Amino acid sequence: MFAEETVNHNPELARKQLWLAQKIEKSLPDNVILDRGPETLKLIQDRYQMARQRANLNIAPADEKQFLAALIDEIVGFGPIEPFLNDPRVTEIMVNRADLVYIEKEGLITESGVQFVDDDHIVRTIQKIVKPLGREIGYDAPLVDARLPDGSRVNAVVPPCAIDGPNITIRKFSKTPFGIQDLINFGTLTEDMGTFLQAAVVSKLNVVVAGGTGSGKTTLLNVLSTFIPDGDRIVTIEDAAELSLSQRHVVRLETKKPTRLGDSEVTIRDLVINSLRMRPERIIVGECRGGEALDMLQAMNTGHDGSLTTVHANNPRDTISRLETLVLMAGMDLPLSVVRKQIVSAVDLIVQQARLRDGTRKVTSITEVVRMEGDTVVMQDVFKFEERGQEDGKVLGEFVSGGMRPHNEERLKNHGFNLPISMFMGSGNRNGSMRRKQR
Repeated sequence: MFAEETVNHNPELARKQLWLAQKIEKSLPDNVILDRGPETLKLIQDRYQMARQRANLNIAPADEKQFLAALIDEIVGFGPIEPFLNDPRVTEIMVNRADLVYIEKEGLITESGVQFVDDDHIVRTIQKIVKPLGREIGYDAPLVDARLPDGSRVNAVVPPCAIDGPNITIRKFSKTPFGIQDLINFGTLTEDMGTFLQAAVVSKLNVVVAGGTGSGKTTLLNVLSTFIPDGDRIVTIEDAAELSLSQRHVVRLETKKPTRLGDSEVTIRDLVINSLRMRPERIIVGECRGGEALDMLQAMNTGHDGSLTTVHANNPRDTISRLETLVLMAGMDLPLSVVRKQIVSAVDLIVQQARLRDGTRKVTSITEVVRMEGDTVVMQDVFKFEERGQEDGKVLGEFVSGGMRPHNEERLKNHGFNLPISMFMGSGNRNGSMRRKQR
């Protein structure tokens, strides 16, 4: 859902800010650390007053405070988008072109009203992001993935690949990772669903979180990982590290892209294969996109129970098909029936996540992968979200249970979880309760 958010933008003041920022930067000593410390801010303010007097710039008193704040953002931050980086309600920043910047704020995608001066201004911001990382972007290397100091993911594209001019996409990294209670408060799922998922993870069920782009898969994956007991050795594998686990016994791995110097690439699949030599008890792959799905399934089938991953898929049955396709991308000449049996043997639970039309995110189903009947994969919903319509732009609906005992009920009991049968036999929007045997 799109909405509009108004931010005052004065093109003339913006040009003055950028011009002054560049003047001040050139005048600063080489050893100055550009941060927001009091000494740096005082130095910038002093240079600002000097440059303003020399250039005879007239700035209205009413604009002075905002002008100086934006100037500081331009010098020590990332220019016009700096306020959004500091706003915890903003989760994504999308610079389409100099005069068009969108943000996602509290689940709604809004046109921010913020603008860059021109394309060179965007490139300047991109360079400020990538240079400290030793990365380059330009005509010969027009694509870059990077990470801000706070962990936020950045993707930037410049011409010739960016037809309408340079663009930036920033997915912010939450300073305080969400917990299951946060998702319950947001209405993403119910307490019953959260209770069941906790039992599933502790009981070492293999879980696949499925959903579309921006549906919240990584957030949910991170929440599920909080249920892993502290003593388990966990290896996380990601393209760009986003997961934030609080457990101590964790090893984090990240892919490496080849450089123009001819360095070798390290893929997700390379890391999954290597992780099997690291004595992991749990493997968490941020997202399966290719042949690593085969290695992940083999790991799940060979003693690495309780592993977690995500895939792009629109529903649980589509998730099975997607995994089949990914396994075949590994280049192994396997019959589809064999691949399907391996998926059914490995995957216990598919948690489907979606971003609805009103911008809210819901766990639309929690589905068990039960067995094969002929060539058909039999699945059953433990919980699902049923839409009832829309009112005043909000999607109406209800979480309901599947009406059947979980296929993995005995496994949960063996790990000390006695979930009340009433949890699975009616409306799924009641508060959940969980009784766990004391060991």
